[in-house]
Parts: sequence; C-alpha cells; structure tokens
Amino acid sequence: MRITNNMLSSQLMLNLNRNAGQMNNTQIQLATGRKLNKPSDDPSGITYSLRYRAELSSNEQYQKNVDSAVSWLEFNDTVIDQAGNVVQRLRELTVQASTGTNPQSALDSINEEVKQLKAQLIDISNSTLNGKYVFNGEMYDEKPYNFPMNADGSFDTSGAAAIVTDPGKINFTVGESMQLPINVNGNEVFGNSTEKDNLFVVFDTIIQALSTGDQEELSNQLDQIDSRTDKMLSIRSEIGAKTNRIDLMMGRLDDLEGNLTDLQSKVEDADYAELMIQSKIQENIYNASLSTGAKIISPSLMDFLR
Repeated sequence: MRITNNMLSSQLMLNLNRNAGQMNNTQIQLATGRKLNKPSDDPSGITYSLRYRAELSSNEQYQKNVDSAVSWLEFNDTVIDQAGNVVQRLRELTVQASTGTNPQSALDSINEEVKQLKAQLIDISNSTLNGKYVFNGEMYDEKPYNFPMNADGSFDTSGAAAIVTDPGKINFTVGESMQLPINVNGNEVFGNSTEKDNLFVVFDTIIQALSTGDQEELSNQLDQIDSRTDKMLSIRSEIGAKTNRIDLMMGRLDDLEGNLTDLQSKVEDADYAELMIQSKIQENIYNASLSTGAKIISPSLMDFLR
C-alpha cells in the first residue's frame, strides 16, 4: 500500500485534533470544577446528577415549608398566650368583684376594665401573620371577627359569641406524602355559640352582672373561665407537640440535604489534583505531536527538485 503525503497530513491532523480535544475537555473541567459539563461526558452519570438535583430542589422546598410552618405555629402559640393573659386578668377581676364587699362604684370601675379586656381579646382574635388572619381557617383573607360600627364610631361587639369562623385546616407539606395541619380556628380557641364557656358569652355575662351587682352570677362565671382556660392550654399543648415534630423534621431534612449534596458532588465535581496532572500530560503530548508532525511533513516540492 502506497503511503502518500496527503495521507500523512490527514492522519497527522486527525491525531492533533484528537489530542487538542482531550486537552480542551480537561481545561473545561478545570475551569468549571465539574467533570459533567454536557450529557456526552457521562451518559449514566448525568442521569444520577439530574435525579440528585431534583431531590435537592424538593428538599429545599420542604425546608421552606417547615420554616413557614414553625413561624405559623409559634405565632399561634404567642397569640393564644396573649389571650390566656387576658382571661387570667378577667378571672382576677371576677374574683375581686365577687367577694361581696365592693360598693357599686368599685364594680363599675372593674366593669370598665373588663370592657377593655374584651376589646383586647377581640383584637387578638383578629391577629394576622403576613397579612393572613390566623383564626379563620382557609378563609384567612377575611377578618373573622368583623363587627358593624355604631353611630358614635365604636364597634358593636354584642354578636361576637355567635360568630362562626372557618373550620378549614391549612396543611403544610413538610415531606414526601407528609402534610401537617398548622392552624386553629377562632371557635376552637374562644368557643362557639353553643358552648357555655364561650369567652365572649362569659365577658358579656360578667359585664351585665357587674352592672347589676349580681354577686352570684359573678361566682358562677369562674367555673366557665376555668373551663375555657383548660381548653386553651390543651390547644397550646397540641401546638407544642406539632412544633417538636417540625423540629425533628427540620433536622431530618438538613441531614438529607447533606447526603444528597455529597452524592451529587461525587457524580459531578472534578478532582483538581488529577485534572492538573492530566492537563500537563496532555499538553506535553500535544506539543510533542506538533514537533513530530513538523518533522514528518517538513519536505516540500523544492526538496524533491534539488
């Protein structure tokens, strides 16, 4: 078989391009820090890479949901604690007023403070977090305890006990196929219209009893106050249990993120030390190819005519 100069040149260019391509790929990996820059680099590895990326993205969203759930639960606990402080003060005033030794003027003074406590409780019942009413279930964009205005500019809160809040549950997805309800509605906390210990009923009854000096009714309301206090404490206990569960879930998601990141790194990240050695070797090979090729194809037509 006759070897022509054209064949020598073509084969030389083929080898030079192959060596240059290998050197270029290594330099790209050094520049990006990744050994997977396009699917053809490792077809099977890119499958794992995409899977890890998808799982990391889902895990990141779960972590955001967990953070939001913790904020909601902690805010619920805070406002229910505030409501508990109002109820505790109401009990103290009721005990003070039911002793039977207070003149009507003292009862009237107590009554003024009780009315202010009721207004404070209504303000708490309309608490918002990030623009959402926390005690109105899935209808969090609507004010749960909304009252008509009187002629003097004040609100008519006489119908507070009859208000029905939305019972819907707000579920946060905190893991794969795992949802956690994180809200409580106003009727659960303050009572509904059929419960004797409805806080607004208790307030209205105590206000009326203070106006008339009805000591017996005041004493009777202490049991209702204690009953509602126990229910509020039970709700706070449930919130605490959910918060603890969320904390455990947060730790699990953090661990999962670390594991997935490590697996992704093993598939995608380049070994700098190895790449530096390969880059130097390939550079030497390419330079040697250029030098050898120059010697092989150095004869020209003039050389043959001499």
